[in-house]
Amino acid sequence: MVEHRGAASACGSATVVNAIATGKGAAFGVELRVRANCELTKRPGEIVGRVADDPSESARLIEICARKVLEHFGLEQTYGAQVQTRSKVPIAVGLSSSSAAANAAVLATFAALGRKPKPKLVLNLGIDAAFEADVTVTGAFDDAAASLFGSGVVTDNTKRRVLRRFKLDPKLAVLIYVSPMKFYTSRINMAKIKPLRRGVEVAHDQAVRGNVFGALTLNGLLYSGALDYDPTIALDALAAGALAAGLTGTGPAVVAIAKPARVKDIKKAWRGRPGVIIATKPAIEGARIEGNQ
Repeated sequence: MVEHRGAASACGSATVVNAIATGKGAAFGVELRVRANCELTKRPGEIVGRVADDPSESARLIEICARKVLEHFGLEQTYGAQVQTRSKVPIAVGLSSSSAAANAAVLATFAALGRKPKPKLVLNLGIDAAFEADVTVTGAFDDAAASLFGSGVVTDNTKRRVLRRFKLDPKLAVLIYVSPMKFYTSRINMAKIKPLRRGVEVAHDQAVRGNVFGALTLNGLLYSGALDYDPTIALDALAAGALAAGLTGTGPAVVAIAKPARVKDIKKAWRGRPGVIIATKPAIEGARIEGNQ
């Protein structure tokens, strides 16, 4: 029997600086959203999750998120939960699908309880769940914060601190090339990442100083080389007029930021490659509760 319901959504994000090499990162929200619904039941301890867009994907992360919220209030012996996500964020391509799903699931569970949490609590519960579900190496605090706040963030992931926030012009276009393959961050070979440390530190310093576009492009080239991705995808976008372009997350997706007038040229430069091109924009609003009853 369903007791209470809650709904929430959170936006995906794109990488400016990937934190895996140094523990420090940067990211910005994009207008691709994950929506979560949570129904509390009278079956304590029974938490069932479902990824509606792809039922073959593991729902363990969102199940852990719901459980952690119930545990936070000492209600794990009072309620069970059914939690489901629907997503516009492609899974396992580098667009923070896990962070967005965690934020949305945590908020939806709070909404079902009739509670409105502080942002820091949402982030901590979602990141703790991501570690437990083994879907992250660093906790992805940068991705989670960008997804929650909707703006850009420069972060210290190790300390779970936002060092700087920035906003991208919402009139800018964000183009994302998504290849047909997936890559799960938990499978990362850290031996390939360690040599990047000094270069990624430079990219992070640039992001802290406000050179977001330069940081994004440098970071993308570094990680593309280490992870054996084709760097010409980003380079072709830059040649076609993008302000910045590079690998997002651990890939394989590549993100390009451009003025609207250059969108056609970038799409043309990417045409003929296998996969799809997603056109979106920087997020104006982050995660939000969308209803409860």
